Amino acid sequence: MAMTNGGGGGRDSKAAVGMTIMREETITPNPPGILRDPAVATARKMNTDIPNILPHERVFPIQIGSELFRLSGASISSDDNEAAVVVTRNQAEKPRAPSYFSQFFQCQLKQAEDNGEDSNTIRTLYIDRDPITFRDISLHLQGYHVSPRDGPHFVKLFADAQFYSLPRLISQLYEESIFISIGHREFQIPKDIFSDPGNSPNYFSLGFAVFFSTPTEVFPGLNRDGLLRPPSIMPPSVPNRSADTFQEIIHLLRGYPLHIKNEDHRAELLRDCRYFHLKGLEQKLIRHSISFNLARRKDEITLRIEDIRQSGISVVQEPSSASSPPFGSNDTHTQPSLVGYVNYARPFVDPKAYELVLEIGSECTKLHFNINNNSSNPSLRAEFFGDGKTRISRLFEVIATKLNLPTTQPLGLLMKKGGASSQPASPGNTPLNEGDLVRVVLDDNAYIRLDGREWRGNTDIPENQSISSAGLDDDGPRKRRRTDGGVGGMVGDERWIVKTGQWRLRVQNSRGGGGTKGGTECVLVAVKLDAFTGEMGRNATRVFLDG
Repeated sequence: MAMTNGGGGGRDSKAAVGMTIMREETITPNPPGILRDPAVATARKMNTDIPNILPHERVFPIQIGSELFRLSGASISSDDNEAAVVVTRNQAEKPRAPSYFSQFFQCQLKQAEDNGEDSNTIRTLYIDRDPITFRDISLHLQGYHVSPRDGPHFVKLFADAQFYSLPRLISQLYEESIFISIGHREFQIPKDIFSDPGNSPNYFSLGFAVFFSTPTEVFPGLNRDGLLRPPSIMPPSVPNRSADTFQEIIHLLRGYPLHIKNEDHRAELLRDCRYFHLKGLEQKLIRHSISFNLARRKDEITLRIEDIRQSGISVVQEPSSASSPPFGSNDTHTQPSLVGYVNYARPFVDPKAYELVLEIGSECTKLHFNINNNSSNPSLRAEFFGDGKTRISRLFEVIATKLNLPTTQPLGLLMKKGGASSQPASPGNTPLNEGDLVRVVLDDNAYIRLDGREWRGNTDIPENQSISSAGLDDDGPRKRRRTDGGVGGMVGDERWIVKTGQWRLRVQNSRGGGGTKGGTECVLVAVKLDAFTGEMGRNATRVFLDG
């Protein structure tokens, strides 16, 4: 029976060998349809290929606080600096010192061997640390995946992993989500949520980089030798921001749409985007409008002047316009050659630039109509005040830089409120304008609402009648006065205060090549204006506090 079994076993073993060889020939390291990530393969290799730093079969006692743990040499050796090399982004391989446990027990074994003592008499390693945290670390050493539960748990694991010098656990925690408390609410933020352009570096990657971006260091600024215990690390927290607002920001970063209730809601989102340095998301949230203008056959973007960033500005050249002089020009025979219109693309967001329609509000614009008998057409200029004057001046400086015109200060300071220029902020201190007043054009396509009513601009203006009153007519629309007609003996100066205006920015060669320092000027072409002529018109727009 034994021989029979032996013979049968021999035949079975031959067949088994044949089957084994056939399997080795057909099975490939990477089966079709399965992608092997090198990082995953490395992690598996580190989990399975345990070096013989300590005897695998031996059990070593470790007392953490009041609790005794017994770990095998295999578990202790599974995450040891002699067995692992920490590889991080943009960092070369760098070997580390032995772990806290292996160093202690290796010394015990070596001392017993040198003294001829029994190597089984190993002293217990006592460490005055938290046993609850070490339970998770012991699970990690035994091959289980341990994930932080919240911010306090994360910093405890991180501090002890650094203190015990466990490179694999440190690397794992480095790749974990960001745990942070915002507005006294815990958040777990995946790091790849900031992968969109413009959203990194940000508050999280910069603010906590000293602790979480250099896993090759034990503790930045501290010497590992003689370190009795790791320093106390507070969980990351931002108590002075709104948790609800940040929850909506995370919702947007994940790619979901968000209904913006009103302008106050938008302002809250933008304020926190700037606080956390999320520039890409900020550009998506700013108030804007993108549309295709069929009449001009161009894509347009409407933005407020305070939302303009210098990196998005460009000037698109166009052929000279052959149309008649618009309202505001003072020469009916010589037309300036057109250089182009200012275009804009929101940084990090827009794939291309659109023709810019600039919105200027806050009642910072005053229009001057200068009319006299020596000119056949009124000269129209815009004067700016306060922050509007500063912003329009910086904008002109940036446009001049894009055109390679001489500027008064570096490009990096142009869009700042103050800047480093020795001259005050004024359009007259830019290469694109002569004097503090900016040339303005009102053509037939501009929609103007003056003192609460539509202003159409009449063809004939009776003597001693103002431009504003002549343009207001309740009997129906009349054709707007063309600029090549006479003014009819009017002498004087009229002013409009523009509450909110939308303008195109047209760059053109100044008439006769002069007038400005660079021979080029930037003209504001009116698109839509809401204006009033005086205090009465402004008072008409007031509302009572009780609604």
